[in-house]
Amino acid sequence: MVFDSLAGAVGNTPLVRLRSLEPGGVEIHAKLEWFNPGGSVKDRAGLQIIRESVEKLRGRTLIDSTSGNTGIAYAWIGAALRVPVALVMPENVSEARKRIVRAFGAQVIYSDPLETSDGAIRLARQLVREQPDRWFYADQYSNEANPRAHELGTAREIWDQTGGRVTHAVVGIGTGGTIMGVGRGLRARNRRVQIVAVEPAEALHGLEGLKHMPSSIVPAIYKESELDRKLSIPTDAGWDMAERLARDEGLFAGHSAGAAAFGAQLVAREIAERGETGVVVTLFPDRADRYIAPA
Repeated sequence: MVFDSLAGAVGNTPLVRLRSLEPGGVEIHAKLEWFNPGGSVKDRAGLQIIRESVEKLRGRTLIDSTSGNTGIAYAWIGAALRVPVALVMPENVSEARKRIVRAFGAQVIYSDPLETSDGAIRLARQLVREQPDRWFYADQYSNEANPRAHELGTAREIWDQTGGRVTHAVVGIGTGGTIMGVGRGLRARNRRVQIVAVEPAEALHGLEGLKHMPSSIVPAIYKESELDRKLSIPTDAGWDMAERLARDEGLFAGHSAGAAAFGAQLVAREIAERGETGVVVTLFPDRADRYIAPA
C-alpha cells in the first residue's frame, strides 16, 4: 500500500480478543490504537481537525491545549501536511511526549503543572484572545471534527471487525470525542448497542489522558445524555490491569487502557451473571512506553 503522505496510514487499527479477561459466554475485544502512525487514538481526531481547519488558517498557526497524545498527533500531522502547530501543555507531562512534539517541529508553550489539562485550556484560550491574528484555535474539546473522526472511522471499523456482533462499547473519557463518535457510529448501525464510559474515580488520579468529569471543565462535545452508563475506575485498578495485560496478553498498554479493560471486564461479568452472551469492545488509546521516564 502506498500513501501520498503518512496521514493516509491513520486508522484501520487491529482488534484483539482478550481471552484472559473473559467470563463464560462473553467476548472481550480491544482496539489497539497505538498502531496509528503517531502511536495513539488521537491521530484520528488530530487528522480530522487539521483537514477541516486548513482553509480557515489564513496564515495563522494552529494552536490547541493538550496533555500529550493529541499534541503528538497535531505535531506529526502538521509536519506531514505542512501546517504550523503550537501546543499548550502542562509542564509536568512526560518527558517522552515533550521530546516527541519538539522533534516534529511544533512550538511548545507550557502551562502551570498544578492546573493540569484545565490550566492548559485556559492558557490556550487566553493566548488566542490576546493575538487572534496569530493563532487559529483548533479547540479539540469543542470541535465537532473530533467525534466525527470516530463516527466515520473507528465505529465503522469496530462494526466491520466484529461482523456487526458488538453489543457493548466501553470507552474512556478524555475530550469525550472518542466515546461520542464511537457511540453515534455504532448506534447508527444498531440502536441496541450499549455505550459505557470509563472515567477516573478520583479528581486527583493517575490515569493520564482520562478526565474526572465532576471536577473538570466539561468539553462541549461531551454529551452525557448519549451514554447508557458511566463507570468510575480507581487509579490502582487501572494500573493493576495494565500490568495484567502485559503479563497475560503480551499487551504493553497504558494505564488509561488498563482502566478501560477493567471497565470492559466489569460489564462482561454482569452480562455473564445474567446468563446472557455478548461482545464487549473497548479501546486502548496508547502504549505504556509513552509514560516511562528515561533512566
